[in-house]
Parts: sequence; structure tokens; C-alpha cells
Amino acid sequence: MSKISIKNWAEDDRPREKLLNKGAGVLSNAELLAIIINNGTKDLSAVDVSKNLLAATGNSLTRLGKMTVKDILQLKVKGIGEAKAVFIVAALELLNRKNQEEHTISTFNSSKDAAAFVRAKLQAYTKEVFGVLFLNRANRIIAFEIISEGGFTSTVVDPRLIFKRALVHNTTALILSHNHPSGNVKPSASDEELTKKIVSAGRFLDIRVLDHVIVSDNGYFSFADEGLL
Repeated sequence: MSKISIKNWAEDDRPREKLLNKGAGVLSNAELLAIIINNGTKDLSAVDVSKNLLAATGNSLTRLGKMTVKDILQLKVKGIGEAKAVFIVAALELLNRKNQEEHTISTFNSSKDAAAFVRAKLQAYTKEVFGVLFLNRANRIIAFEIISEGGFTSTVVDPRLIFKRALVHNTTALILSHNHPSGNVKPSASDEELTKKIVSAGRFLDIRVLDHVIVSDNGYFSFADEGLL
């Protein structure tokens, strides 16, 4: 028995018609992806292809959003070729940028503010990355810079580079940050040692380290909140 085309479905079951009539919020992730990829195969509807793609990523849009075109093609999902993979990567990159815009705040009053900002900036990275927020006396952001990119479990950070950039920006305070792709936000012994070293060096330059936040898809850890600064 041949697969019924989306064109022959009841109007309520067609993703594009459903979006037009009821709004995007009622569509499932698979239906939204089906609109992006536009069509399926001879035997599979676009929704079926989308469901298979999501299943191959553990039904995680976060994981899918971190994939490159090559990564998606390596999943070998029937109906997903290079052109469709390009559409998917482009659409999810727009979502990443939307999230970054939503969390682009100018003043940091809590670890929650810093963690939301940093998570938006680092969410697309699949490897560990160390970034620094450079702030003025009013805790308003001057700049955010990636200082170091590492592997899946660690990254090497040179404190001298951090303070060199701090002096360039004429900053008076820092918020250190990095991601843990594993999902576990607990700091390692090396994380704690590095933080102490940077805090100590900052005292000599009269540059305060306000916090060090570790972020992941599962939450965040604040050195300041835990009394570790």
C-alpha cells in the first residue's frame, strides 16, 4: 500500500495549513521541521522524515541545533539530503540568534542574569569554551569575548590574556564563564584553581572578579552564589 501524500491529508493534519489556521504554537516539532524540509520521499511524508530525524537526535532540538550539515548527513536519515540539511541548519541558527538577542542585557544584577546571557552565547558550542564578560563600575557590559576553545571535557586558559583584554577594554570588573557540554555543571578542581588564580591577579590590577558561571543545557553553577570567590 503506497504512502498517502500530505496533500491528501485532512486540512487539519497538514502542517502548513495548520500553521495558517491555528498558529505555529499548536504544531509539534516534527510538523514544524516538515514545513522547513518541504517534502518527504516516495514512501515517507515530510512529517515522517522529520520524526525520524528527531528520533536520530534523541528528540532533542538542542542537540540538532548544534549540528553541522555534515553531522546531520552522517545520521543517514532517509529523505534528508544536503539541501534539506542546509535548510535545517539555517533555520536553527536563526533560532540560536533569536535566543541570543533575547538575552542581550546590558546590566548584570545576579548570577541568573549572567548565566542566561552566557548560555545564549555558548549554546551552539559542542566543545568546552571559556568566555569573559568585561564590565564597567556600574556592572554594565563593555564586551564579551571567547578567550579559549578546548575539547569536549576541558579548555586551557591563560590568565594573562584575560587581563590583557581587560586593560584594552578599560574594564573594572569581570565575570568568568565556561560551558560544560557533558551537562554536569559541577566545577572541577582545575576550574576552582584557575578561578582563584584569576581572582588573585585581579586584586593587583584593581579589577574585580564578580563571578565565574558554568553553564550547560541542564542549568548553571555560580562560584559567587556558592561562596567560592
